[in-house]
Amino acid sequence: MNIAIAMPEIFLLSTICLILLIDVFLREDCRMVSYLLTQVAVLATALLAYGAMDGNKTTGLNGMYVSDDLAGVLKISILLLTFGVFVYARKYLKDQNIWQSEFFLLALFAVLGMLIMVSANHLLVVYLGLELLALSMYALVAFNRDDGRSSEAAMKYFVLGAVASGLLLYGISILYGLSGKLELTEVLAYVSAQNVLENIPLLFALVFIVAGISFKFGAVPFHMWVPDVYQGAPTAVTMFLGSVPKVAALAMLLRVLAESMGTAQAGWAQLLLVFGLLSVFLGNFVAIAQLNLKRMLAYSTIAHMGFILLGAMTGTTDGYSAALFYTITYAMMAAGGFAILILLGREGFEAETLDDLKGLNERNPWYAFVMMVFLFSMAGIPPTVGFYAKLSIIQAVMQAGYLWPAVFMVLMSVIGAYYYLRAIKMMYFDKPEQDAPIKADLDFTVLISVNGVLMVLLGLFPSALMGICSAAMVTSHL
Repeated sequence: MNIAIAMPEIFLLSTICLILLIDVFLREDCRMVSYLLTQVAVLATALLAYGAMDGNKTTGLNGMYVSDDLAGVLKISILLLTFGVFVYARKYLKDQNIWQSEFFLLALFAVLGMLIMVSANHLLVVYLGLELLALSMYALVAFNRDDGRSSEAAMKYFVLGAVASGLLLYGISILYGLSGKLELTEVLAYVSAQNVLENIPLLFALVFIVAGISFKFGAVPFHMWVPDVYQGAPTAVTMFLGSVPKVAALAMLLRVLAESMGTAQAGWAQLLLVFGLLSVFLGNFVAIAQLNLKRMLAYSTIAHMGFILLGAMTGTTDGYSAALFYTITYAMMAAGGFAILILLGREGFEAETLDDLKGLNERNPWYAFVMMVFLFSMAGIPPTVGFYAKLSIIQAVMQAGYLWPAVFMVLMSVIGAYYYLRAIKMMYFDKPEQDAPIKADLDFTVLISVNGVLMVLLGLFPSALMGICSAAMVTSHL
């Protein structure tokens, strides 16, 4: 059985149960204990995931689970991002008077689902992890039960998410009907013996599976939920939803498409190409018209997910490495951007429009600078990491022989820079509409500063992270 292969997940689940039990006996004024235990659990799980990285690819639990360096990199990224999101979220939950330990516990269940997706070597295990993530996120989006927008967003997310899960499951069932296999390596053996363009049932399975994966990315044409959920959910939930699960979505894409159906790349690459180009186009153009900052960042996310799909579409090691690099760095900048929105909020007030950014430089020059770094990185302006991330994707697309898509991506990047620069102009050249002091705890201030500095350092020295991403792909034989 080799149950030790799932030790990070087993430890995290045990810790969640322990925190749930402890929380029952804690007084209201001791709720920080649950938060601290949660953060310790996240870091300890990250250490276990790091300890499992040995440069080899091993399977366990009757071949249903896999451990390799790719899984290690993805798990550590998910857990460290979650740690940062929890630090940022604590201020928001206090300010809006919705602090409940259940927020962190639901998020931990979502993280557990992501870790399962990352190490899945079986299509049903992928689906199990996906549903654990999805159900936790539905509850988190509706976390502020006194806000009608939050409940409405959760209902939309739930209905559309159920449809997407159904599409994915239908694709898996067709694939099982054709091959009689669900383990990824056995599915690969079946697909390798087929001419995918002539096998119509296999093409149908691919279409449904790619549709389900694209929904989790929020890519066009499965993007309908993204702006409404981003705007309606509590900002702390939007920050979590807009950053950490993107890493898990890429893991699902790599495991299900690249690993188990890599030889059918001729079939799924065209779908990813179309979805990616549509996402980059629609995301950037619709974001220009947005005045609500959360909706603007939602459409911006759609455009960024298009870049990631186009990197994965190449079917090359360089393309997969660039997509992983882009996903990790995008999650960092997205979490930082939403953290600034949380910072601008206060008790009884949520910052979510562009006008709330006005005059931020006058109110606090350092936070204005950090937000500018995040926006520059999202726009892909050097010397931030966003520039190198986009460049690496475009290079991989060109090397795979897709010249016109690469030119289109460059053009869309230039157009997309407009709405980021508009926000920066408001921070530095407009008069503030409010003069309330910006308050944050020391851990929040330190983390947001480190987050901003990392955007520049990774832009100046990208080879450190890119080397890790490339090595992970090599050990996973991608």
